[in-house]
Amino acid sequence: MAFIDRRQLIGGAAAVLGGGSAGAQQMPGAPAFLQAILQDGARFDPEMVAEAARLLSKRAFIPPAAPLPDPFNNLTAETYGAIRHRPERRIWADDNRSMVLEPLHRGFVYAAPVAISLIEDGIVRRVVYDPNRYQFGRLTPSAPLPDMGFSGFRLLAGGENGREIASFQGAAFFRSAARGQGMGALARGLAIKTGDVKGEEFPVFRAFWIDRPTADGVIVIYAIADSESATASFRFTLRANDVTILDTEMTIFARAALDHVGIAPMQASFYFSANRRRSIDDYRPAVHEVNGLQMLNGRGEWIWRPLSNPEQLQISSFMDENPRGFGLIQRERDFAAFNDDDQRYELRPSLWIEPIGDWGAGNVQLIEIPSESEVNDNIIAFWRPKAVLAAGSETPFAYRQFWSWTPPERPPLAQAAGIRIGRGSQGRRRRFLVEFAGDMFTPERAAEFKLNLSATPGQIIAPRLIIASERRSARVLFDLDPGSDNTVELRLLLESGEKPVSETWLYRWTP
Repeated sequence: MAFIDRRQLIGGAAAVLGGGSAGAQQMPGAPAFLQAILQDGARFDPEMVAEAARLLSKRAFIPPAAPLPDPFNNLTAETYGAIRHRPERRIWADDNRSMVLEPLHRGFVYAAPVAISLIEDGIVRRVVYDPNRYQFGRLTPSAPLPDMGFSGFRLLAGGENGREIASFQGAAFFRSAARGQGMGALARGLAIKTGDVKGEEFPVFRAFWIDRPTADGVIVIYAIADSESATASFRFTLRANDVTILDTEMTIFARAALDHVGIAPMQASFYFSANRRRSIDDYRPAVHEVNGLQMLNGRGEWIWRPLSNPEQLQISSFMDENPRGFGLIQRERDFAAFNDDDQRYELRPSLWIEPIGDWGAGNVQLIEIPSESEVNDNIIAFWRPKAVLAAGSETPFAYRQFWSWTPPERPPLAQAAGIRIGRGSQGRRRRFLVEFAGDMFTPERAAEFKLNLSATPGQIIAPRLIIASERRSARVLFDLDPGSDNTVELRLLLESGEKPVSETWLYRWTP
């Protein structure tokens, strides 16, 4: 592809910003200078995406705004859900490609417009809104409809009944899944001030440039996200096979100093599990899209932190340097664990992040939000750099996402397979039963394992290690005496000869 000269891009942007004509057709929700590089027929070069984000970051943030005509300005979830893209009008439907694309209609909570363009032989081809793409259910829109733009897009496997591979819709959210799974956890392009007492900032995707998919299921997507404090450019490379792999290359252009930014953010719902239901009255034994935060820290330690639906907001920070991986994981894959024919939580994806390159010092941050409904994404996790991103700075990050059944690298260690909590021997004591599963728990090795168990604060009472060789499991039974404290951090590890034989189990106990 021919390189687009930076001076040409700036010149075209200045013409539009100054009120002159750059020959671009106006597009709903696109910042003025983006019109110059989104126009149909422009030559595409990846450098222009980063340059556009850089230029955008030097101007004040303007929220996307494009009024919706009646009846799309007052849709319910039901009426919006009835808007369907016609299968025969899917992009690439007649090209016999590995994927097809559906531009998603605006409406309901997806009102913000985003520009979508295709890259065809190095040329930008803008996708123009056409009401004939859609079936509107009971809605009867008036004709003719204006160019409303889109709220995002969805990728499906080629063929009339192809599975959903990925979707990008709403603010800077996107999601995917492995073959055979339903959709669950959400990812974000960027998180800013998440969990901050002063309020969160939600970056929004402004524009997408989408290359044609290859025959073996690879597609490249370029994007720009924008918010009050920063803009960001993205290059997503998606590979859809049995596992969906999404490589993300991004650069953050800071408008203001960023001391609370989240890299590779993700979120999902955790309503209740067998070990902690609170007072939830539900026929199902568990309801959750994910049930733990898995981490592989820079020292090579595998960590498992079970999730909870707390009574009060909880924020946990796991300090690290150059992390090797982290993610929200659904370990429960048995239908009987949920007994839900509709939601099929056992089929929801795990989302695992592998940083590319050194990320330096920071922490994996976990936010657990009290929820009274299973539809709320009350679990959020991301990497928070220690260093402040200075105003005017440009900071690159790269990482690989695995939307899968399990993380791609399985540790050669016993894994936490379950937890039960109940009344302890007396007073405020609580009894814990933590089970680990692993092939190392054989009769010949039963005597060599020992506990490494601690509580901060609080006291561990009568710990026991029970090796169930016939089930290849180890069960740890103990009482926790919290004293007068209402928050206790538990840490448990099984060892043999001073070396770990299990992942590190962490748990935050609250009444």
